[in-house]
Amino acid sequence: MKIYTKTGDKGETSLVGGKRVKKYDPLLEAYGSVDELNAWVGLLIADKPKSFLTEVQRMLFTVGGLLATETDLWQKYWPNVDLDKHIKQIEEEIDRLSASQEPFKGFVLPQGSTAIAHAHLCRTVCRRVERLVASFIAFDDAYLPLMQILNRLSDYFFVLSNALHQEDNIPTQML
Repeated sequence: MKIYTKTGDKGETSLVGGKRVKKYDPLLEAYGSVDELNAWVGLLIADKPKSFLTEVQRMLFTVGGLLATETDLWQKYWPNVDLDKHIKQIEEEIDRLSASQEPFKGFVLPQGSTAIAHAHLCRTVCRRVERLVASFIAFDDAYLPLMQILNRLSDYFFVLSNALHQEDNIPTQML
């Protein structure tokens, strides 16, 4: 099987279910940014292998897949997805990591090690995806659980970056 189909050569692509859309469609920007975030998570895993990060990648594939599917077809193509379970998993991991951290007293500079910087890149790309998905909620509240997942993930990456400071005994630089 050839990897190239030539079906996108005129600036269109297909959503899950077959609907054709322009490649500049906001949904493509959103799920393309989810794909970018997933690649950054992969780079973070290369620096600091953490089993939960692999779970995050799985969640991101689900989020991207849902964004690539019209909401009225979610049940058809994603019948076993439990978005509430994903939210709970992220919250539990944030709570676990936060339990040993000092309260924050200001802005944290995104530096310290390659892994810490990569965690902050994940956080900022995740925030971008949040902003993109937030615009969809105005038209369809089915996107709300995706927004919640992304919001928790951006918090997770922040807490993870601080946990990496502690783990590697690297002082946090504050403003």
